[in-house]
Amino acid sequence: METIEDIILQNDQRGVSALRPFLPKDFCTETAKYILRHSGTTIITTGFYILYGKSVETDGPPGALPIGQALQALGRKVVYVTDKYCMPIIQGLGIQPSNTVEFPITDKEKSLKFSEKLLEEINPALLISIERCSPSSDGIYRNMKSMDVSDYTAKIDTIFGYRPSVGIGDGGNEIGMGLLHKQILKYPELHPKPAYTACNQLVIASCSNWGAWGLIAALSNLNKRNLLPTIEEETNLINKCVELGVVDGFTGEVKPYVDGFPLKEYLIPLKQLHKLIA
Repeated sequence: METIEDIILQNDQRGVSALRPFLPKDFCTETAKYILRHSGTTIITTGFYILYGKSVETDGPPGALPIGQALQALGRKVVYVTDKYCMPIIQGLGIQPSNTVEFPITDKEKSLKFSEKLLEEINPALLISIERCSPSSDGIYRNMKSMDVSDYTAKIDTIFGYRPSVGIGDGGNEIGMGLLHKQILKYPELHPKPAYTACNQLVIASCSNWGAWGLIAALSNLNKRNLLPTIEEETNLINKCVELGVVDGFTGEVKPYVDGFPLKEYLIPLKQLHKLIA
């Protein structure tokens, strides 16, 4: 594993690595530089509802929080935006209510009005989405099995397109992956109805939380300080998620797995990134 990108794209179970040629060779570093150029309040959104688990999944929140903590260490104000299904998880993981916004699950018109008000009040310099469902070109929000999850998904994608933005995804249906919408359609192993919401800078990974770590590793290199969560911190995040009823996205079961990876395997890229930036 020679690069950050090599590390976060290992054990690719969905074929997302096929998109690597369409991004910069060092897309994590390019995205980190982009983040550093857009200083100011940052909105981070996450939370993907799993129908067969009746809860959000472990991929997303445990990546969003370390990104927020890294940005706070660099002097940024961070606001987390999610919906009613993920809000108890975000706050349960220790984020103060004053730093969170619940986006209502409602129709497109009301969502657009809420987005306009939200952007006006917070005036973010940057938007970051990690493992957050985007609508397809037909406006329907779909999970990896192409099942309609619109009724369980706030239209947070409506804030994108108005501010500089970063997307992190692993399957093709997440906010930001619309940047490669045409390319995704060429690969049948990826989502057949891919995301339509684009972003300015995209990070892909075998697991979105790994994409978060890759981005943080790049920020660490650029700032010459290790901003990555420790193995213990990330382990505690996953275990706390399980306590809060968060499920493994592959099985829908409440257990310390992320996208089908048991905790020991899930943490391997984090260990490798610590060694790489050292």
